Amino acid sequence: MARVAAIDCGTNSIRLLVADLTRRDDGSCWLRDVHREMRIVRLGEGVDATGRLAVAALMRTRDALADYALIARRKGAQRVRMVATSATRDASNRDEFFAMTENVLGVRAEVITGDEEARLSFTGAVGDLEPDDGPFLVADVGGGSTELVLGTWDGTQAAIKAARSVDIGCVRITERCLRGDPPTAEEIAAGRELTARILAEAFTAVPVGDARTWVGVAGTITTLSAVALGLAEYDADRTHLSRLSTDEIARTAQGLLAQSHDERAANPVIHPGRVDVIGGGALITQVLAEELRARADITQLLVSEHDILDGIALSLV
Repeated sequence: MARVAAIDCGTNSIRLLVADLTRRDDGSCWLRDVHREMRIVRLGEGVDATGRLAVAALMRTRDALADYALIARRKGAQRVRMVATSATRDASNRDEFFAMTENVLGVRAEVITGDEEARLSFTGAVGDLEPDDGPFLVADVGGGSTELVLGTWDGTQAAIKAARSVDIGCVRITERCLRGDPPTAEEIAAGRELTARILAEAFTAVPVGDARTWVGVAGTITTLSAVALGLAEYDADRTHLSRLSTDEIARTAQGLLAQSHDERAANPVIHPGRVDVIGGGALITQVLAEELRARADITQLLVSEHDILDGIALSLV
């Protein structure tokens, strides 16, 4: 058994998982959570417009990372891996970010490709699913990008058939299109058009028609599940492996897009750092649902609380 720490730094949030990894006799690995935490730091704020990581965003990320480093040490993590995704791939001053992470954490953050990001998300997402329900299409709607990955799972190993990351996420679409409070019908239509156009690249690369089960991971989709379920407070045990129909996704997205910032903020299941971008994430998820119904006759989303963070931890075995 080994205790490891995995850190996922995305466009909107930074997350920590400290876990114990045990290798079974058949070669598979068992992951047991020791500590799991998420903070909204909005590292990618303004990157789409300026091409640079903002000083304030770097400082927010540094503060969170300093706390994570302390937690990892106190919990006895023997190995640490930090992965940085969309925002840092796009920033002209990303060397400042890497210098900061190495100084605070003691290891240099890795900028992974979109395809590697998708592979790690898939590995984390399918670990507790029934192999016979595959092939699986795993979708991760992030802050700056959306990943689609198609593959199978035999109970021990994942086999990736195709993957693609495209530059549309809840922060990007909000900053580009959804500026009103609430957004206007024209802004929503522009957001739908932009999303469909960018996602078309992913659908060209990933044969979604081969999928039997659509699995959604990460904060946008788990938050949509909590909203759709009408939870009084966020409960990962309730959202994990919950199912949303295409119609439920549409109703939830339309409801969020019709609300003002204050109305969304009053919902206890929406993290304060997601309040201003959850409508954009919901819109992307709705477009995904519509496309998958048309292209693959998939009419249901399986929500997973396990994602790239679990994949990063498993990569440390």
